[in-house]
Amino acid sequence: MIELGNYNTLTILRGTSVGLFLGDDEGTEILLPNKYVPEDFKIDAKLEVFCYLDHEERPVATTLQPKIVRNGFAYLEVVEVGEFGAFLDWGLEKQLFVPFREQTQRMEAGKKYVVHCYMDEESMRLAASSKVEKFLSNATIELEVNDEVHLLVYRKTPLGWEVIVENKHKGLIFDSDIYKPIHIGSTLKGYIKKVRDDNKIDISQQPIGAKMLEPTAKIILDKLHENKGFLPLHDKSSPDAITQVLHLSKKAFKKGVGILYRQRKIDIRPDGIYLTEK
Repeated sequence: MIELGNYNTLTILRGTSVGLFLGDDEGTEILLPNKYVPEDFKIDAKLEVFCYLDHEERPVATTLQPKIVRNGFAYLEVVEVGEFGAFLDWGLEKQLFVPFREQTQRMEAGKKYVVHCYMDEESMRLAASSKVEKFLSNATIELEVNDEVHLLVYRKTPLGWEVIVENKHKGLIFDSDIYKPIHIGSTLKGYIKKVRDDNKIDISQQPIGAKMLEPTAKIILDKLHENKGFLPLHDKSSPDAITQVLHLSKKAFKKGVGILYRQRKIDIRPDGIYLTEK
């Protein structure tokens, strides 16, 4: 079955004057227009393409890579606003439509918004919504403390930054856990800090506990190499100074320094830390 709004691996069936016809195992065919046909194609070979509806509402395939896929989330720019909604640049010729009813606030041309791509059941067309929370669920969470997760930042709150976790859950990075600058639309990796009894998810920008030692030590070591083997940081340095240079908390810095010192990779002096390895 060819799924619109997603990547499909299809078989090249035949070439025509307008392009290649591709097919799935069920006998469904779709056109790959000439402008997307690879130079070295072979009949019966497999080809991964993205499938969607073109300007005339016909199913077509493309080798272009869209910025968002069906059931996914992304930070996209509004190209124009029309009579019934806004149109987003998602990397394809036909823009992605956002009905006014699916906008948390009226979108403006030139601005970017975090949106979800879905299949509209009434029109059977791909559309987008900035009401992202209705597409997120924390009812069932199969994540554990310190799991590394993919994040998309979508809103600032008085407590911190709300994020989309692994394309399906809602999480929060508290302001006290922010060590690297982020903004709405930032994509980053994070770590599960806590899954609360009510299934709310707390996120950290860095590993916690024992797992934070090696990554933190590597950050410090890399920065030492970048700065000719010296960093003017030590136990008496302020948390702000450490965060500014390394994007780490002071606690994480001290743990990282400790492991590097035990490995004899650094020397700790009153004015800072020095690289000992050649």
